[in-house]
Amino acid sequence: MAEKKPLKITETILRDAHQSLIATRMTTEQMLPIVDKMDKIGYHAVECWGGATFDASLRFLKEDPWERLRKLRAGFKNTKLQMLFRGQNILGYNHYADDVVEYFVQKSIANGIDIIRIFDCLNDVRNLKTAVDAANKENGHAQVALSYTLGDAYTLDYWKDMAKKIEDMGAKSLCIKDMAGLLVPMKATELVTALKESVSIPIDLHTHYTSGVAAMTYMKAVEAGCDIIDTAISPFAMGTSQPATEVMVEAFKGTEYDTGLDLEKLTEIADYFRPLREEALKSGLMNTKVLGVNIQTLRYQVPGGMLSNLVSQLKEMGQEDKYEEVLKEVPRVRKDFGEPPLVTPSSQIVGTQAVLNVVSGERYKMVTKESKKLLSGQFGQTVKPFDAEVQKKCLGDDAEVITCRPADLIKPQLAELEKEMAQYKKQDEDILSYALFPQVATEFFKYREAQETKVDASAADKENKAYPA
Repeated sequence: MAEKKPLKITETILRDAHQSLIATRMTTEQMLPIVDKMDKIGYHAVECWGGATFDASLRFLKEDPWERLRKLRAGFKNTKLQMLFRGQNILGYNHYADDVVEYFVQKSIANGIDIIRIFDCLNDVRNLKTAVDAANKENGHAQVALSYTLGDAYTLDYWKDMAKKIEDMGAKSLCIKDMAGLLVPMKATELVTALKESVSIPIDLHTHYTSGVAAMTYMKAVEAGCDIIDTAISPFAMGTSQPATEVMVEAFKGTEYDTGLDLEKLTEIADYFRPLREEALKSGLMNTKVLGVNIQTLRYQVPGGMLSNLVSQLKEMGQEDKYEEVLKEVPRVRKDFGEPPLVTPSSQIVGTQAVLNVVSGERYKMVTKESKKLLSGQFGQTVKPFDAEVQKKCLGDDAEVITCRPADLIKPQLAELEKEMAQYKKQDEDILSYALFPQVATEFFKYREAQETKVDASAADKENKAYPA
């Protein structure tokens, strides 16, 4: 048997941990003071960008996400920086042309990203290839994630076949992305063992504590040969986030999987983030609902973030009493829609449709435009066919259904986008911010301009006082 290597740790505090627990509201200024200490820990990587951080920075924090990345890169001198990337969706909710995907990858790596974790909400490998090729071209590390889920179609053979395709595509490592916390310990042993037989690239496991089994799942996965696990420093761990970094380091200490990380130093990192947690609890930004164990996750395969979305949608409609009914409807809609994994954006599409089915009193009486896009193949191919009756009811008899890679139908977009937003452009990266979130980015550009005008006016005022006429 091959000698075991120390377990590697990817720290999620600067991306997924605060995305999962405080709606991605941690600011760059809150991150920077601790970067130097984090850089000395010896993490395999720090996940700090991508996912919802981009949207939240522009929309809620009035920060330039590219500026955040550059500042983090300047601080992390010894640690690899990692981002989450939604394949052909990049960080948005629609498919983009290949030229936009390639440019985004190029600029992410140029601004400081080392590892790009690329996934597709349907596990359609056609939606991953452009991003993987672009990362390899820029000498970045393309890690491809399998969106883990349960269902008849998702057999060990399915996962092994997917892993092989991903390795052949040029991925440098593979991630099992268990966004809903559905992977239970014994199944983790089976899955990691099967994947290890199928591919020779490193395997990373990413899960969430939502269903309460994550730490045990990590233990079994590591024993089966998993190379890297994703953890969050304790103040922002557990609940709908990841298992705690310090706990995992301690659990494997003295074993053949010993991470070699220093618990004292990790405690200093935790001490820094603890007041931020207290503040978030006090202000209500961290809702205690996301901190416990939600066993509904295993019953209905609904990720934690999706559960809170369903609650708020029903609250707005004054139909909170329909919660249980909606939860039961989610797996039915998912089955009708070809059994996709539930992860952004498929989780939002299935969840919203389930709400409409229950609230309107008739299934598919009201259909969202996103549901129609999914059923017409615009997001790609699902592992199982759509329910023909449902497809017909939602799309009508003569709807056009595509079977090619969706992005093959999208003409190059970059030149046109640059033209549209030329008046706001201060840096090349602004084109990409605009490409993903046109309205939100435009608002941000206007805000940025106003701030710069204020600063200029204040500087001029100071100068006038210093040198009166």
